[in-house]
Amino acid sequence: MAIAGGLVGAPADMVEPVRSSGRNSRVYRVRSGGDSFALKHYPPDRGRDRDRLGTEAGALDLLNRQGVTAVPRLFGSDAARGYLLFEWIEGEPVPGPNAEDIDAAVKFLADIHALRLVDAARAQPLATEACLSGAEIVAQIERRIARLTDAAAEEADLIRFLAGNVKPLLAAIAGWAEAGYREQGLAFGRDIDDAACTLCPSDFGFHNALRRPSGDLVFIDFDYFGWDDPVKLVSDFLLHPGMSLPESLKRHFAGAIMDVYGSDPGFAARLHLLYPLFALRWCMILLNEFLPERWTDRVHAGARSDWEMAKRRQLDRASEWVQTLRSNFRWFPYGE
Repeated sequence: MAIAGGLVGAPADMVEPVRSSGRNSRVYRVRSGGDSFALKHYPPDRGRDRDRLGTEAGALDLLNRQGVTAVPRLFGSDAARGYLLFEWIEGEPVPGPNAEDIDAAVKFLADIHALRLVDAARAQPLATEACLSGAEIVAQIERRIARLTDAAAEEADLIRFLAGNVKPLLAAIAGWAEAGYREQGLAFGRDIDDAACTLCPSDFGFHNALRRPSGDLVFIDFDYFGWDDPVKLVSDFLLHPGMSLPESLKRHFAGAIMDVYGSDPGFAARLHLLYPLFALRWCMILLNEFLPERWTDRVHAGARSDWEMAKRRQLDRASEWVQTLRSNFRWFPYGE
């Protein structure tokens, strides 16, 4: 109550947790004098390189100042204790998006893309785990494999899966993508030019959106915001396991997004060649439940499921992804 009241600047009449508060942070509704605010509490950083609170505060400050209205307004922060205070959004989740919602998402990305030319945008960091080259995506997957192998050395099923399925598939996809890069006259190991980068609201999608009573969408959670290759943003949107978009809407998004990023002559080729690597990267993200520190974050956010059950569920999901990817990684499913 004291922290909330200090950020609001008036006594907090009530602070209540929001059930759908995400998987890593806690969100509370603060009521004060008839007004409502959203208070977000970030998990301890435990020495991580990423300042999630600072990243989100910087992103929202930029977007608020530049007149982007499809995000909450930022009102204050207590970085020492890990809290940000936002506008409270009266809205509902978006479990069943439609074509108009896809168009709203594309417009939002176009508005952010336009900000890359604004002087204030230069102060933004790289997005979390930015992937500015094909080689960096491969390296990230390899680091995730190594981290899982070290942290879960006693998990026999996981170790067999990584050694017998993931590593051979990574070698096959990386070899195919590198050959495709050479055919296109692109350098797999070189970062894309600054002009091809965009500001990315990483972890973007309808799982991080609310629909106002007016029907307008508000996008939330900018902990991982920053500069990146838009290919990663588009791939993650199409692949994100937290959304269940029908294929027709994925095709709609893939077609519309070309109007945003298609002026980059290398964008389409990179998307087609790197998409299966991002799919394999998502297989590794699904296995985060095996990392003790990630499970601690889940508990901080209010996770109630059993850890052993969560690990088994995620390994089964990752196995399904790998089996599907093995048979069709050479085919981009959302091209013309």
